Amino acid sequence: MTTATAEAQGLSFELGETQKMARDLARDFAVKRLKPLAQKLDEEEAVPRELYAEAAALGFFGIMIGEEYGGLGLDLVSYAAIMEEIAWASAAYQVCLTVHNSLFCKALTSFGTEEQKKKYLPRLARGELIGAYCLSEPGSGTDAGSLKTAAAADGGDYVLDGTKAWVSNAGFADIFLVFVSTNPAAGNKGISCLLVEKNTPGMTLGKKEKKLGIRASDTREISFRKARVPKANRIAAENEGFKVALAILDGGRIGIAAQAVGIARAAMDEAVSYAQARKQFGKTLAQFQATQMKIAEMSMGVDAARLLTWRAADKMQRGLRATKEASMAKLFASEVANKAATDALQIHGGNGYTREFPVERLFRDARITQIYEGTSEIQRLIIARETLAEAKQPA
Repeated sequence: MTTATAEAQGLSFELGETQKMARDLARDFAVKRLKPLAQKLDEEEAVPRELYAEAAALGFFGIMIGEEYGGLGLDLVSYAAIMEEIAWASAAYQVCLTVHNSLFCKALTSFGTEEQKKKYLPRLARGELIGAYCLSEPGSGTDAGSLKTAAAADGGDYVLDGTKAWVSNAGFADIFLVFVSTNPAAGNKGISCLLVEKNTPGMTLGKKEKKLGIRASDTREISFRKARVPKANRIAAENEGFKVALAILDGGRIGIAAQAVGIARAAMDEAVSYAQARKQFGKTLAQFQATQMKIAEMSMGVDAARLLTWRAADKMQRGLRATKEASMAKLFASEVANKAATDALQIHGGNGYTREFPVERLFRDARITQIYEGTSEIQRLIIARETLAEAKQPA
């Protein structure tokens, strides 16, 4: 699907050849490498770095990085299709890729200087560097504009003090995108964005969080105490960081929407397989109408959520504002994922409540999709705000 075609006709519901190739490459990796390991990764609550290196060798750490910097140079719809396939096998594994691609790398490609891009993007695309994103704090999550981590100018450096919370990839990331307050009196108009390399003196990693789901994803607090970061590592102008955060959050929500579609599809696949094999009262579960109704809802939900996700990705790819579409995709897909995981577990009965069957993990993994990258409540507020604003526009 070319940009010209998309502009003339709107989003095609069929992937183009390049997009299909990207999806199929991810699907092959998901089926052969990730799915057999998903339960083990969940039990051990970690992903070996060498397993990420396999994804890097396929180009999945530079999906949207331009070819001139060593990336695949693919579009957002391809990215969404890849993320769905990876999440179908392991949502916890996919977290690393979506944070690295849609949050860290997107910020650098969109707002970084040419010097910063040349320094970091080739290594990021090869997976030699893994990025993390630090916006939330112990006292500010949804209200990101009230963050307290401060960066005081001192000659050619900023001196950082504060704590970041819920940092995905924290335990193994090599470079961090950190949002700081450079003018506290200005609120969200006084926030800046810095690249902070690991092992920066004064930077300390907290303990790994023990989570309900996506257990293999490494999540921690990060503290800064008089940590010095060169001003040359600032992304965008001073006090323009909140605009960076808002600009890349839409892409982040598309990544989580794709994750939710992958979880929902995995739950549906497990439910269908189990229902066709398990017998009760002389019939397979799949022959009972009650089971068929659940499977029909799953199938419809997965398709609708995927199309919403691709629509948002396509619109954003064309350089159009897609805040409403990204929020709709993230909200709907996350609710579909949770409903599908719940119904799949119910179809499994008592077996689904044990760790012997994947639906137990899917049930736990699905829950986070309604929380991170903006809660379901926040998505509804965004959708309502955008809808009301559109209604005010002249016909």
